[in-house]
Amino acid sequence: MAERRRRRGTTAEGFAVLGVAIRREPLVFTLSTIGSVLFGALTVADAWVLGWATDHVVLPAFATGEIDGALLWAVLGLFLGVALLRAVGIVARRLGAGVMQYRMQAHSRRAVTRQYLRLPMEWHQRHPTGQLLSNANSDVEAAWGPIAPLPMAVGTVAMMVIAVVGMFAADVVLALIGLLVFPAVVVTNLVYQRYASPLMTRAQQLRAELSEVAHESFDGAMVVKTLGRESEETARFGEMAERLRDVNIRAGRIRAAFDPTLAALPNLGVLVVLAVGVARVLSGATEPGDVVTVAYLLTIVSFPIRSIGWLLGEFPRSVVGYHRVRNVLLATGEMQYGEQRVAPVDDGARLSVEHLAYRYDPEQPLLDDVTFTVEPGRTVALVGATASGKSTLTNLVARLVDPDEGRILVDDVDLRDLARGELAQVLAVVAQTAFLFDDTVRGNVTLGAEVSDEAVWAALRAAQADGFVAALPHGLDTRLGERGTSLSGGQRQRISLARALVRQPRLLVLDDATSAVDPEVEARILEALRTGARDTTLVVVAYRKATISLADEVVHLEDGRIADRGTHAELLERSPAYARLVNAYEVATELGAELVGDSE
Repeated sequence: MAERRRRRGTTAEGFAVLGVAIRREPLVFTLSTIGSVLFGALTVADAWVLGWATDHVVLPAFATGEIDGALLWAVLGLFLGVALLRAVGIVARRLGAGVMQYRMQAHSRRAVTRQYLRLPMEWHQRHPTGQLLSNANSDVEAAWGPIAPLPMAVGTVAMMVIAVVGMFAADVVLALIGLLVFPAVVVTNLVYQRYASPLMTRAQQLRAELSEVAHESFDGAMVVKTLGRESEETARFGEMAERLRDVNIRAGRIRAAFDPTLAALPNLGVLVVLAVGVARVLSGATEPGDVVTVAYLLTIVSFPIRSIGWLLGEFPRSVVGYHRVRNVLLATGEMQYGEQRVAPVDDGARLSVEHLAYRYDPEQPLLDDVTFTVEPGRTVALVGATASGKSTLTNLVARLVDPDEGRILVDDVDLRDLARGELAQVLAVVAQTAFLFDDTVRGNVTLGAEVSDEAVWAALRAAQADGFVAALPHGLDTRLGERGTSLSGGQRQRISLARALVRQPRLLVLDDATSAVDPEVEARILEALRTGARDTTLVVVAYRKATISLADEVVHLEDGRIADRGTHAELLERSPAYARLVNAYEVATELGAELVGDSE
């Protein structure tokens, strides 16, 4: 595909991109083009009025020393009428171009965003955040940049045709001399695209990399600040910014040579026409008015040439941006959905995991032959060392990714057979890292869903968050700041838990979602979940003994496999590896508390 694109060339691809926009917005394009054609036709009419005035008003005035008042008013009326109609054309052209450009940008951004939501997590994990931001922002803007000069270029083509016809009607020889400008303009554009296109491609890539560096620095602000890495992060960002600057400067130098050259060529043509025209007037081969008309028409022709040059000059960046956006829209890996639905019952859901296998690297399986069942209303704790596959298992249960082998069933229905959005009606996942929006407490809990305040308070009570929320200055209407910066880690986790509970899920997955909460509060939360109005099925990724002991069953994972299953007490008695793991966590917690106490 890349080779075919190279063969077609930047110009052909640029026109193909514009064809996409024209097919999507034909009415706006037509209206703006009509305005541009009107502008072009009236601009050419100016030349006719100027030539007519030269022959019938200016030269007779020099010959007789008198000016005919009626003819003078006629000339002024013609110039004024042409100017007013041309202004109407300019407004229609620019308004249509702006509407068309911004509509295409909005359409592309929505399409890219929808594609981001459709693509599975494994696709997102392979693409840096900065690149994704660049695809939806600067790449979209670059792709549709040529739309701004497009209607003007199309309309001025009509103006150029009319002008060329007028030039030949006035004087064939002068017209041929003037039109020698066109080959020079074509060669200039080809040279520009040859040198500018690779630089535009590199600049778009560097913009994505710069966005990624900035995103990492902002997202890791706490780490950067606490470890005193401000200067290093600044240097890293500065290095990337300088690389982008250097590429843009190189592209700017080429553009700086291109634009003046493009503007100078028609002016050189006018000088040649005037020089030859004077000689032809002196020899009696043409009339002074014809020379003025051809020279003025050539200056008019220079405007279409420049506008087409502006259009062609946008093509390298446009083609790069369009293909980067297109790569996202054509990305494969979209999850397939079935048509089945889960029966609307009030009991907890039954979760079945059958021979599950998943791997990021073909040589390193992360989960292998994992099989267990959680009966409705039961609580199962997933326990294992770091990298044993617990979080990956929760991602599979939430169907953020699909397994390589095996299947997961809710109420005996394979997740892949469920209709789109159906799993969200049954299951809720609360991650360890609680993400809160810069919104009110109510907005963070409901996420825009139609939920009564009574239901919100009930969810907050179950999450042991109603006390501190009630103490906030405006209660549910208190804004929490970006990422909930006004709250502690434990408070953020409890708001995040309430967000899941307000939807009354039949299956709730907690991926160490109460790690920042006091153990006593955590115990109350889990007890509230177990004894709530709905007999919710719970799957809990846990480390604390207090949390694990509340589970009906424990699944111990080691290296992606189930090492043992049973109650907490049973595993402590028969599994030394399990006992070492949970006791090590308790020892580490107690040691941390002692160190804090000694420092105080």
